[in-house]
Amino acid sequence: MSRTRSRLEPIERREWDENTPNILRSVAHHPKLLEPFLAFSATLARGALPRRASEMLALRAAWNCRSAFEWGHHVHYARAAGLDDDAIARIAKGPTAGWEKDDRTLLEAADELHEQHRLSERTWARLADAWTNEQLVEIPFVVGHYTMLSMVCGALDVELEKGLPPLPEV
Repeated sequence: MSRTRSRLEPIERREWDENTPNILRSVAHHPKLLEPFLAFSATLARGALPRRASEMLALRAAWNCRSAFEWGHHVHYARAAGLDDDAIARIAKGPTAGWEKDDRTLLEAADELHEQHRLSERTWARLADAWTNEQLVEIPFVVGHYTMLSMVCGALDVELEKGLPPLPEV
């Protein structure tokens, strides 16, 4: 679908500026949801997983959902978390694109959660070797959160802001 505007007219708030993402301007149509959504998102952003791991999961979820909006935003966050452009491009290519074991397992987990809504015993065992229980709980929350946001962006046709990278062609 090629649209130039969101399905909902963006809402402006006094405390927002030109850097406020369009997703918030759309979610603002449901004021009772906006504040808890922001709190949950902030909790995940300050979670137990290292930012690099969380951004790998977010980008893979965005890729699996083909969400240009989530991909565009998380490329920026992934760079800030230490992922270079080569690694970001390889996230779109998937777990077999030359990753070390722990990174490959994270991407496999994101793919399994997307495809089956669960983790295989093999993937769970590999994750459990590398992550704490708190981080193990957070992994499906991160994938689920960005899958949900991909759905919201797709359903509301939230426009990706100018200057952010599009989904890569793989």
